Parts: sequence; structure tokens; C-alpha cells
Amino acid sequence: MSRLMHVAAGPYAPPVPARELTVTAADGARIHVQVHGPEDAPAVVLSHGWCCSTAFWAAQIRALAADHRVIAYDQRGHGRSPANPACGTEPLADDLEAVLEATLAPGERAVIAGHSMGGMTVMAAATRPKVREHTAAVLLCSTGSSRLVESATVLPFGAGRVRTWLTRRVLGSRAPLGPVTPLARRILKYGTMGAGSAPEMVEACARIVHACPSRVRRAWSEVLDLLDLDHGVRELRMPVEIVVGTADRLTPPVHARALAAALPDCVGLTELPGLGHMTPVEAPDLVTGKIRALTGTYVSADRTESAVHAEEIA
Repeated sequence: MSRLMHVAAGPYAPPVPARELTVTAADGARIHVQVHGPEDAPAVVLSHGWCCSTAFWAAQIRALAADHRVIAYDQRGHGRSPANPACGTEPLADDLEAVLEATLAPGERAVIAGHSMGGMTVMAAATRPKVREHTAAVLLCSTGSSRLVESATVLPFGAGRVRTWLTRRVLGSRAPLGPVTPLARRILKYGTMGAGSAPEMVEACARIVHACPSRVRRAWSEVLDLLDLDHGVRELRMPVEIVVGTADRLTPPVHARALAAALPDCVGLTELPGLGHMTPVEAPDLVTGKIRALTGTYVSADRTESAVHAEEIA
């Protein structure tokens, strides 16, 4: 019955960051940021989804921090970032831009991994010059750019106006989620995870999602309901890889396929059989491997080229 914001032990327990900071976005919103790993290592930035927090990336942080500088931040109103009246795709882009500026050196580039609303954040920020300057490659996990509510299959009805109407009311409910109980775990697993998800995965996700305040959950559900970032997808001109679970009820594979078709430089689409919406938790090693491979290909190459150039100048 505890309201613990995340699990306290095991592979999904968040590690202690090397340092923490508060970043101020363009509209004054305060964003909580954690930095893990060596300061001189290749950089990775992790952007979580709706109702989640930096704790969602615990498995990736643990694996990558040994030889990467991992930067994770709480979206406004989530985790340890205070709620702000401004909710929308532009504020999400503002927050990402502020985090990159505060944590990366001028000209330094990172791999950005975004899950669900975190992926939408990257799409929303696609035209920002500073985001383009700091982004070497992107991993999009379980996300979409538009028509989210009408395509969601959380409710077991055929597509149409009735399902869309009911889905909108379920996702935008004002009711608090309450404590994490066996029933709550079953509901969360059905809606957001694959049938084969291990109990520790379900527990980790339940703790994180139930910690999100109901007013924040509802406010951002309205943003997702009206989402239209198709234009942002076409502006993501850096290499982008996509991961989706075939049993994802919130952002079904139709979204991933549409993204792959619209992206200027899609370098891969991986559909994971039987997995749900929480792919970084359900397939931690695969998602971590994708991030590591993108970093090795696009960030390490940058650093090698910069070092060679510096030697030539010297």
C-alpha cells in the first residue's frame, strides 16, 4: 500500500546520480536533471514518457553509466520537476532545449532516447537550432506523432467514434490512481505492458506511474489527445532508430511504421513480438544496446574526428 515513487531494490531501482541540477526553461519552469557516469564520456540524454520519471530509465542508466555520461531529466510536473501551468508540445521542446544547453558543451552532441511523450518531445523540438546542434542521433521508443487516442487499443472495442470517446475519458480521468495493489498492477499491466512481463517489471512501472499526480496526468492527457507533430517528424534530419512492441496498446506499431516512412533518415525499425508500451523496462538489454550502438556510431565518431582535428591544428 506504499506510495513509494519507485522500487527500492533490484535492476529497476534508480542508481544514485553523480550530480543533480535544476535547469530553468524559457518560461521559468524548473526541470530536475540527473547526471550519471564519467564527465568526459560520450553523452546520452534520456527523455521519459507520460506519467513517468527518470526512474523509468533505471536499467539503461545502470548499464550505460560505466562508460557513458547519462543525462536524465524529469518532464515538467513529473518526478521532481514541479508542475507548471504551461502544458504543450512547445514547453516540452523548451525543456529539452534547456537541458541540452545546461549539460552539454558548445558543439557537443549526444544520442537522445525518448520514450512515448519523451519521443514526442524530440519531435516537437526538431526545428530548434540548439537541439539540432546537440543531437547526433535519436532512439524513439513506443511513440507516435498524431492520432494517438483514435488508434489506441486500450479498450477491447473495434475502432470508431465510440472507442475514441471512451478512450479519451479513460486516459483523461480525474480519479487518483491510489495505492499500488494487486488489482492496480493487473490493470496497469493490461494497459501498458505485454502479457509476458515479469512481476518485477510490472511493479517498477506501477510505482512510477502511480506516483504521478492525477492533475498532472490529466493535463498532459489533453495534450496527447490533440497531438499533431507530423511536421516535426519530417524535420528530424539526424539518424533515427525506432523500437516498438507489437502488443503496445497506447502507441500501436502503426505509429512506428508511419514514423519510419516519414523520417528523412530512419536507420532501423525493430518490432518486438508480444511486448507492450513500456519497452525500455520490458526489453532493457535491447533498448540499452540500441542506445550504445547509436552512441558508438555517431557520437564516438564525432569525438574521434574532433581529436584528430585538434592534433592537426596543434
